[in-house]
Amino acid sequence: MDLFCGRKPSTGRLDHRPSRVHLFRPSRVSLAVECARYPPTLVTSIRPTRVLLGISATLLALVAHPAHAQLGAGDGFLFRVPTLRLSVSGGYARPNGQSDIFDFVTTELTLGRGDFAGGEIGASAAVRVTPRIEVGINASYSGRSAGSESRMFEGEDDLPILQSTSLHRAAIMATGRMSLVAPGRSVGRFAWIPTRVVPFVGGGAGPVWYRLRQDGEFVDNETLDIFEDQFESKGWSIGATGFGGADFSLTPRFGITAEGRYLWAKGPMNRDYSTFDKIDLSGYDASIGLYVRF
Repeated sequence: MDLFCGRKPSTGRLDHRPSRVHLFRPSRVSLAVECARYPPTLVTSIRPTRVLLGISATLLALVAHPAHAQLGAGDGFLFRVPTLRLSVSGGYARPNGQSDIFDFVTTELTLGRGDFAGGEIGASAAVRVTPRIEVGINASYSGRSAGSESRMFEGEDDLPILQSTSLHRAAIMATGRMSLVAPGRSVGRFAWIPTRVVPFVGGGAGPVWYRLRQDGEFVDNETLDIFEDQFESKGWSIGATGFGGADFSLTPRFGITAEGRYLWAKGPMNRDYSTFDKIDLSGYDASIGLYVRF
């Protein structure tokens, strides 16, 4: 397979034209490279991490402002039914890694599929449309960088050939959520008392971004020379999600939410990995967070 310039390798000897970079997979070869590098091209793109961090900072500012949060609240109740819920969360995400790019890196390098699991942050906003149903937007980001070495080669100094591989994912989902019990009850015209524990289920769909990057030392197939380089693929796709969990009220305004979620998504491989099949971005995550009602 051609890991680099979107060109397929020749079927015979290596093609010695400049600007050609090939990946071969015989039994004792990790990477094959012969190239004259072009100057790098400046690429601009949306940065999902900055968007998510901005949303999270705004929500944290609202949650951390007690005077604002307690406005319209009595002793154990609110003076009206809340219609807006904001939350921030943190947790653990584990991608499945069931596509040929993961087969390749785990075969050639000392990596396992579990090495791409890591921390996750998220933020959401939802509006109540019926007593038990909310619609909203959820944004999440997860990423992990793992060090590795070549399984089949080592340097002439008997030191390992080292590199790092990172996978980052971000999703922005339009969601619907249904509470399995009433989130609260009205008492008269001017009081609303929240239910202590509210289990829920939901789902949604939206854009998913990813970036796969490798940095470090690799092996030239023809000369067995060790060289340093960086390879990358990134892009957007459409995914779907299903989730379930529970809200735990601490005060009429604040609460804790715990959630498990599964993401279904595949993304196109490009740039240095253009001949690989779509990358598997699916996986599950578990998180816990803080929410505030308005």
